[in-house]
Amino acid sequence: MNKIFIASDHAAFEQKEMLAKYLADKFEVVNLGTNSVESVHYPVFGKKLALEVLKHNGIGIAMCGSGIGISMQVNRYKGIRGGLCNDLNDAEMTKKHNNANILCMAGRKHSDELVKQMADKWLSTEFEGGRHQDRIQMLDQD
Repeated sequence: MNKIFIASDHAAFEQKEMLAKYLADKFEVVNLGTNSVESVHYPVFGKKLALEVLKHNGIGIAMCGSGIGISMQVNRYKGIRGGLCNDLNDAEMTKKHNNANILCMAGRKHSDELVKQMADKWLSTEFEGGRHQDRIQMLDQD
């Protein structure tokens, strides 16, 4: 069973927990927190997630209230390509053209059903490669 890392701040805690349960039938879900709705700082959990994805050459899902802050945090690490998605097309294209290794989503913006659909779309989409590979390599150039 493939492993997927998942983390959120307090604002997306409930949707992260819902999504972790939903994905547990298909993946070994490693829940990196937070573990309650008590206020926490999204950079702490974005960093934990990014480092685990890099360490295991894996994939992850990051969530905060808007998705913006945690996506900014995960993308601070060379080798991480976190894509903030707000609809199914975003979820498809962030993998198809950008080979995102972290799906970033908003906890306060989307229904549980849309969150599940975006995760499914992202997880089932293959990277197209080709001209997009050159662009991916440019992201990590100094």
